[in-house]
Amino acid sequence: MQITEIEARDFSEAWFLCLRKALTEGREYTIERGSYVGHRRKELDFIVLHVLHPGRRPLVPDVPQGVPPPSSMEYVENYLQYLMTSFKADTEQYTYGEDLEPQIPEVIRMYREEGHNTNQGYMAVGCWDSIELPDPPCLRGIDTRIAGGRLHFIVYFRSWDLWAGLPSNLAGVQLLKEYMASEIGVEDGEVIALSKGLHLYDYSWELARIAARME
Repeated sequence: MQITEIEARDFSEAWFLCLRKALTEGREYTIERGSYVGHRRKELDFIVLHVLHPGRRPLVPDVPQGVPPPSSMEYVENYLQYLMTSFKADTEQYTYGEDLEPQIPEVIRMYREEGHNTNQGYMAVGCWDSIELPDPPCLRGIDTRIAGGRLHFIVYFRSWDLWAGLPSNLAGVQLLKEYMASEIGVEDGEVIALSKGLHLYDYSWELARIAARME
């Protein structure tokens, strides 16, 4: 497997850099199980995305004129309830918040009451039977680390839609991190995102090419 490493100053730059990598180096294949069966993907084997200043606004990419935005802050703020609370619509198989809601306050308490030097501030998503779902959770965990007086997140996605998923997911994760940092009493830190399936669906290839050229 090829490991791709990208360092970016903020989420907007991260998205454009990932687009270029996926278009030029992504493995192209036909989906046999999962979302968009029968369609084509361009996918990076494994990516380590290091974002140095994730709190820099705007949190979603500012796309060139003529390219539809992959996300918006209005969408992200609505998405946040699915990340931080157990609210779930009748049509949904799962939400990340079902798992994260009880863990968020415990991680905050752990750091506030027991100190910052621990490796136990990990928040898991999904359980053993999620493999039986037609579409199991993509986000599988958020690890945390306080270093230098700043709260850092390390997040893992088993599968990750680069065009629309990455911008919304990272913006929502950043808002969660900012909230937790404030509650703990530390500064906001970096984001390291990992995935063995960062991909572009075929419907977005041409849009991705336009955006990647114009940024």
